[in-house]
Amino acid sequence: MVLRQRFLAAASASVLVLAVRPGITRADDLPLVRVGTAQAVSLAFLPIQVGEAAGIWRQAGIRVESSALRGDAQVQQALASDSIDIGLGSGPGLGFLAKGVPAIGIAALAGSPYNMALMVPLNSPINSAADLKGKRIGVTTAGSLTDWLTKQIAVEQGWDSTVIATVPLGDTKAQVAAMKTNEIDGFIAGTELGYDLQERQQAKVIMTFGTIVKHFVTHVIFARNDMVADHPDLVKKFLIGWFRSVAYMRSHRAESITIAAKYEGVSESSMGKSYDAIMGMMSSDGAWNNAALDEIASSLVDLKILDTKPNPETLITRKFVPVHI
Repeated sequence: MVLRQRFLAAASASVLVLAVRPGITRADDLPLVRVGTAQAVSLAFLPIQVGEAAGIWRQAGIRVESSALRGDAQVQQALASDSIDIGLGSGPGLGFLAKGVPAIGIAALAGSPYNMALMVPLNSPINSAADLKGKRIGVTTAGSLTDWLTKQIAVEQGWDSTVIATVPLGDTKAQVAAMKTNEIDGFIAGTELGYDLQERQQAKVIMTFGTIVKHFVTHVIFARNDMVADHPDLVKKFLIGWFRSVAYMRSHRAESITIAAKYEGVSESSMGKSYDAIMGMMSSDGAWNNAALDEIASSLVDLKILDTKPNPETLITRKFVPVHI
């Protein structure tokens, strides 16, 4: 409660937060937007919680109901089943749209994957990417961002992309458990979790991915096709609230680290180690980068999601971006 009050007070003083619309007195009066995220532990998805604590979603004119799902596949399943309206997933998740998921990419959430790390047990003989040949690496789901990043390690080392085995395990809890029981040799997840496990002497981070993958859309904001067609006003309000929340996080570093660490269950020091790199990759307006989209299109073939490289323009819309907050 104290933390929430601190955020509300800071939000009131922020130039980013606008006055509540006249005539709206209760949050329940606002339209609901259901959002699903591909991971429970990811600072890149925390504008949902920070925006709520700072009152930004209400001032954008919507309520947000958030659900943490187990990887890209579950996000796309939830979109297909009308369980959510908006999905926060990975760039390779765009491939599911070509497979028939009734959704579209509405904005770029983040660029090169500085927020992703490979971690291994503390006593592991693995100390660099060169030691990963023939190893088993935990990922969220087949065809996900973490799956693709594992393949990029092999490519960067000059190996065949299949020499590192990927093991789909869903959420990070399952991956940590599998690493502790030696079912896998390591796994890829958010840097904040990696640094937290390292602080607790449960794992060591051997690499991050921002320098390996230079042009990429690491995370994408998706919307159901019927949401875009029937409620474009709610899509616009969500994007305004999202990018105001991102801007608030950039200008309120200490407060954002506190709420992110509490929500994700990691230490503030580990969150702080990740914060600057992650905020640097976060888009401020959702605009699409053509070179990054081309890399995403190539990744869909690498992951065997599609047989041929698609035209990325068929998987996204530019009608909502850039967002002006």
